[in-house]
Amino acid sequence: MPLKEVLQNIFSALQWGSFYSMIALGYCLVYGVLRLINFAHGDIFMTACYLAFFISGALLKYLSGGGIVVFTITLVLTVAATALVGVSIERIAYRPLRRKGVNRLYVVITALMVGFILENGNLALLGASSRSFPDILTKVNWEFGPVMLTNLKALVIVAAFAVFGVLQFIVKKTSFGMSMRAISYDKFAIPLMGIPVNQVISFTFAIGSGLAAVAGILYGMSYPVLDPLMGMNLGWKAFIAAVVGGIGEIQGAFLGGFMLGFIEIFIAGFFPSSVKDLVSFVILLIIMVLKPTGFFGVARSAKI
Repeated sequence: MPLKEVLQNIFSALQWGSFYSMIALGYCLVYGVLRLINFAHGDIFMTACYLAFFISGALLKYLSGGGIVVFTITLVLTVAATALVGVSIERIAYRPLRRKGVNRLYVVITALMVGFILENGNLALLGASSRSFPDILTKVNWEFGPVMLTNLKALVIVAAFAVFGVLQFIVKKTSFGMSMRAISYDKFAIPLMGIPVNQVISFTFAIGSGLAAVAGILYGMSYPVLDPLMGMNLGWKAFIAAVVGGIGEIQGAFLGGFMLGFIEIFIAGFFPSSVKDLVSFVILLIIMVLKPTGFFGVARSAKI
């Protein structure tokens, strides 16, 4: 592969890795607190794409031409609306099961059903036709020697690292982050210490859904074709990336997303696109066989 293609593929891998990482961080956050794999997270990402689509469309009617103002308002409103969706799902679908102390398997099944409800609800309301995401920001090409980089691609990469840094600060340096880590260690003793467990869990779902919203609006701007099933494929891949990195570990989810991005892009350079996912997942399977806990995960013992 020529050096020009290698360098170009590196930027493409960083972009796709950024999408996977931001979605994987949402999986990681919820699992780290509740030991719950929120399989509806990919469809929350899809919901965020559609929310951004309608919000930006409405804004462009009054602020024609788009620009940074439309992008900023769309981002803030989409993150807030998607966070509300995540919190509502937690209160309606997951909290009643948690209060009853049901087996974790039933919660996982509920998460899968919530995902199907979001997908089919979208199909019922908006139909199966794909939609084209509006141009919020003007696309600018930057040339660095033989390599070309767009402003959207750079924005996605910078956003991923910014999100990771903010999330690390919240988890490690704030009182809510301390409460989240405490619940992950012992959710039964924490209420005795005066920590509002339900509020912390709602806050966790709000952050996780907000991360999906950031990924959603940036994905819509970069690949402006939306369909109701778009969250399924990206959601499952991001979940696998989180597992490979070490589910429940923020650094692991972040690394796993970029690892999957690099594997996919460079595999596509050597193999036909039809077998890209096959080869990529075989490589990830080998990694999991060699290190079952993921790169940053640790083995946990459970008392029966």
